[in-house]
Amino acid sequence: MTKRFFDVVCVGIGMLLLFPVILTVYLLIRVKLGRPVFFRQRRPGINGTPFEMIKFRTMTDERDENGELLPDDVRLTKFGAFLRSTSLDELPELINVLKGDMSLVGPRPLLMEYLPLYSERQYRRHEVRPGITGWAQINGRNALSWDEKFELDVWYVENRSLWLDIKILLLTVLKVVKRDGISHGGEATMPRFEGSSDTKEKNR
Repeated sequence: MTKRFFDVVCVGIGMLLLFPVILTVYLLIRVKLGRPVFFRQRRPGINGTPFEMIKFRTMTDERDENGELLPDDVRLTKFGAFLRSTSLDELPELINVLKGDMSLVGPRPLLMEYLPLYSERQYRRHEVRPGITGWAQINGRNALSWDEKFELDVWYVENRSLWLDIKILLLTVLKVVKRDGISHGGEATMPRFEGSSDTKEKNR
């Protein structure tokens, strides 16, 4: 209850202070990328329950001759890359926090298709609401391997507290300013998760 109250109060104040920034980004996306301005996608929330996550759109809808979307690194525009590097694309997720789908701090919500690929330990990341930022985000973000990222997520679940959330939020500001860990190797963001070593062994 304390965490939820903290989230709502912080988001309420944050949305008032950030309204000019949110409006400016909205208008720039409308001009540079057109409609839709928002990217909406079903993501797993607490206990794996799906919800619709909202972000600012950063990619075009360019497709090949077969109608398939082109790779992320082709569709990601320079403006979109700037939004990602500054985390401005994440601002609409404040709405998800107000709705109770997300928290300010928690493991990042990934793809629904990853759910059956987690090991039993990795699945523990869904014992809490997903967050806009988290322990993994201030300790490497997309520069981490999947195993490292999930281990940090589970560490947060096991050690979560209001004071840890405040620490993570403060360190997130520093990370955003430095633009650390935006991408992984040669990828636009992160390579796809193909499953943990434990899960792969079970499926053999």
